[in-house]
Amino acid sequence: MAAGAAVWAALEYEGPARALVGGLKFRGALGLADPMAALMAAAAPPERLGGALVPVPLHPARRRKRGFNQAEQLAVALGRRTGLEVVDCLVRGGSNLRQVGRDRAARLAGPGRSVRACGLVPARAVLVDDVMTTGATLAACAAALRAAGSEEVSALVFARTLGR
Repeated sequence: MAAGAAVWAALEYEGPARALVGGLKFRGALGLADPMAALMAAAAPPERLGGALVPVPLHPARRRKRGFNQAEQLAVALGRRTGLEVVDCLVRGGSNLRQVGRDRAARLAGPGRSVRACGLVPARAVLVDDVMTTGATLAACAAALRAAGSEEVSALVFARTLGR
């Protein structure tokens, strides 16, 4: 249990996993989302694959700059593989500060109240993201979902940074 929700990660964020995330997130290699989702779907415990998939939102400025949300790409690919519905019901506002390169305290203070739910939220939500470091973003998303009525929130991430 981390980030206010049960979190499961397919891999450690190092070596090939780090390269895949970098390719998707920073080089726009959208075709990587499918093999990454395949790893997530194949290795995830079955009880983690229940509910609607909810991608972690990007700040609007970052989404405009990047042109896509890597968590949404993973969620859609994971939904195709599992048959689970994707519900894009979270939005991010507030500061556009990046979490990359910030220390633990700054990361934990980062997303806070900047995430909110919009529209209908699923009763059982499975947050989807590429990487979990401290869990601050996932915690903010889980809190927003619960405040909007989700009864159960868990998370699936492609990779997790250990030791933070």
